[in-house]
Amino acid sequence: MNGFKKFLMQGNVIDLAVAVVIGAAFNSIVQSFVADLLTPLISAFGGLPDFSSLKVTVGRSNFMYGNFINAVVSFLLVAGVIYFLVVKPYTHLKERGAAKVESKTRDCPECLSEIPKPASRCAYCSAQVAPAA
Repeated sequence: MNGFKKFLMQGNVIDLAVAVVIGAAFNSIVQSFVADLLTPLISAFGGLPDFSSLKVTVGRSNFMYGNFINAVVSFLLVAGVIYFLVVKPYTHLKERGAAKVESKTRDCPECLSEIPKPASRCAYCSAQVAPAA
């Protein structure tokens, strides 16, 4: 029982639980954006916003291919919203942050271990090196 308690209290499990809850809340925001803003906008320009009435009848079976079209359109809209409103800005901010972080170390020319840039001697092989600017 102690091992199970330790497993539950690990950061990974708690982080995952928080991510699931935040993801569910974010999902409702994206679904509302698609259903309440994008779909009416598409119907204003394209006409038919709901394809659920489209079907093919073979014998006594109804193939509701309109529901499938609705699901595909909804998926594409949600994926587009996620990409353009979350992924793209996050990637841009991450790249800007990475560009500003400058390395404070360099490789020793003798043993190729990492040493601080202002070092004049390698801590690993004792080779004398010229301090980097």
